[in-house]
Amino acid sequence: MNEHELIELANTIMPFGKYKGKLIKDIPENYLIWLNSQEYVNGKLSQQLLLMADLKLNGLEKLLIPLVRPIS
Repeated sequence: MNEHELIELANTIMPFGKYKGKLIKDIPENYLIWLNSQEYVNGKLSQQLLLMADLKLNGLEKLLIPLVRPIS
């Protein structure tokens, strides 16, 4: 994972569902894991959900806070 991918992860907005419009870093870990198990989630979003769940599991999600861009 490089710096660009971390910045993108920190600023990815959930495109649908219960947490639509929220940054995926702000979505609860159990929901990230459940959502990723659904067949309709795949590709890049699936990878981001898994990575975010892993960061949360290891208590590292706060590392993304300085990377979040202000919403304009």
